[in-house]
Amino acid sequence: MKRLFSLLALPLLAIGLSSCSSQVKAKRPVSYQFKNGQTAKLVNGVAYAPKRAPLAVKRAIAAGNRLQHKPYKWGGGHARHNDSGYDCSGTVSYVLREAGLMKGSMPSNGFYSYGKKGDGDWITVYVRSGHVFMTIAGLRLDTGWGADRSGPRWHTRTRPGKGHVMRHPSGL
Repeated sequence: MKRLFSLLALPLLAIGLSSCSSQVKAKRPVSYQFKNGQTAKLVNGVAYAPKRAPLAVKRAIAAGNRLQHKPYKWGGGHARHNDSGYDCSGTVSYVLREAGLMKGSMPSNGFYSYGKKGDGDWITVYVRSGHVFMTIAGLRLDTGWGADRSGPRWHTRTRPGKGHVMRHPSGL
């Protein structure tokens, strides 16, 4: 019986591996470098969109600003759109919904199939098994990594990107 299960699982494993290998993976750390007119500016924890940014990007940044100082809450942002705290996928789902770029919410692994493959011009979603974060106009919105699980925050410090698959909303 165990051998039969192993034989049946092989094709499923192969399908999963092939779909993941066709993704565009980040090879470099996720770094913030301010470029006037091209990247968001962070002042006292509040992000400001570049003037020429598309409306959806401005809405995404405004949504990210509303989440600042919310605590990390496992499952937060899924059952309730406006929640008392947010986890990583609840944060990304909230921002993309508020920007008009998705409906509903999804767990982190659901973002493997979100939007288009690769790095976006304005918004990039970084996903790996069990975690998702995003950059909007070059500024990272993340619930933290390692011991830092403070909740949704804007970050300018570099974060490892290796192992994350990059996705972006169509046209952005």
